Amino acid sequence: MSASDTGFATRPIGEIAASLPGATAIFRRHKLDFCCGGAARLADAAPAEALPDIEAELAALAPATDEAPQETDALIDHILTRYHAVHRREVSELARMARRVEAVHRDHPAVPRGLAALLERMAFEMEAHMTKEEQALFPMMRAGAPTLSVPIGIMRDDHDDHGERLRELEALTNGHVPPEGACTTWRALYNGTAKFAADLVEHIHLENNVLFPRFGG
Repeated sequence: MSASDTGFATRPIGEIAASLPGATAIFRRHKLDFCCGGAARLADAAPAEALPDIEAELAALAPATDEAPQETDALIDHILTRYHAVHRREVSELARMARRVEAVHRDHPAVPRGLAALLERMAFEMEAHMTKEEQALFPMMRAGAPTLSVPIGIMRDDHDDHGERLRELEALTNGHVPPEGACTTWRALYNGTAKFAADLVEHIHLENNVLFPRFGG
């Protein structure tokens, strides 16, 4: 993939980091300074031999626009790849950024104290929930179980808990709006939490309102 294919090469790396959830992890892995060196274009900041790989990794982060499939097995596969895998990848990076923002800006009146702890709690709770789905509920669905109201009821309770965490997340992040003059990491953090929250809402919707009713839940 060439620079002309994606357009990332000519953009400042700080702007990419702040606007594309997941980009900060790629930049850290390639040792690119998106904070103090954020004004540099990607083509200037990255080694020429690494640029195509970096652009390809960034392009892979683009939000999925395809609609969820209707067939049950395909819908489960969609949930696993579009939501379970993405949550696992993104939440740990958000928690890392939150720890940094809380430490570096600890004296700022708008610092989101407790955000890293909340994200870590959400990651723990969601991992337990997703594992139960992957190891028990989804295999039973694929096997054609006619009714799964009891395990689905447990999953719905978990979803209610996730909803409460989302409300806490919105409160801590001021509706995912960073303060005026926020640094690149802070802006990237809130852009990422907004995307994560939207993803989780859609994830819960697909399960609660589309998948679960097919099995008596």
